[in-house]
Amino acid sequence: MAVLGKRLLVEGVGTAWLVFIGCGSIVLNTGAVQQGYGVLEVSLAFGVALATASYWFRETSGAHFNPAVTVGFTAAQRFPVKDLLPYIAAQILGAVAAAALLVYVANGRPGFDMGASEFAANGFGDHSPADYKLHSALVVEFVLSFAFVMVSLVVAKRYKAEPGGPMVVGGCLALIYLVSIPVTNGSVNPARSTGQALFVGDWALDQLWLFWAAPMSGGVLAGFLFSFLGGRSDQPSAALADGHSEAA
Repeated sequence: MAVLGKRLLVEGVGTAWLVFIGCGSIVLNTGAVQQGYGVLEVSLAFGVALATASYWFRETSGAHFNPAVTVGFTAAQRFPVKDLLPYIAAQILGAVAAAALLVYVANGRPGFDMGASEFAANGFGDHSPADYKLHSALVVEFVLSFAFVMVSLVVAKRYKAEPGGPMVVGGCLALIYLVSIPVTNGSVNPARSTGQALFVGDWALDQLWLFWAAPMSGGVLAGFLFSFLGGRSDQPSAALADGHSEAA
């Protein structure tokens, strides 16, 4: 239990770091991310934040920092089912803590008004940065979540002992945000979406279902496909290398 507690703490801290840096690059920037302005900077912020957190924590917890990744690893039988809900809970708590810290910092800027700010929340329709409709947001979040979880699984299998692994995953996330920010403000992570939505409330909570349904279903499909294609061939060693020891 002590080992599991350490892993959960690391997942929470890593998720908080990802959300604070990534969403902070939007919230704390006085310019709005619209029509390409700031998209590259925000994408790099999310990607580098994930890469650094993965370097710090992957040997302890596997560095998921995302419920879609955790459910994908579970579907691929590379993560114990008994730890699935605790991991997701830790990730959500970390994201909420980061969002709360962002609120505190942003309130130090004269004129900041939570009611008038979308606070880096994810949305579609009128709340999409470029007014993309529901079907576009659903497809983008599903397809990119599938791709991200598949890359995470491949990296965990092939690069688990190599320093380049976190950079591959971080680079993949940056590319994903380059595409998804104009459509949904960039999610592919239900925890990241939940933290911001809880503080925005109203429309953000009404639309939050999509940012759970699409990434989680994409992650599950990636996990099943990875397993079907033979990704389980070195499951025991991969589980230990990713910090998923059954001793936990």
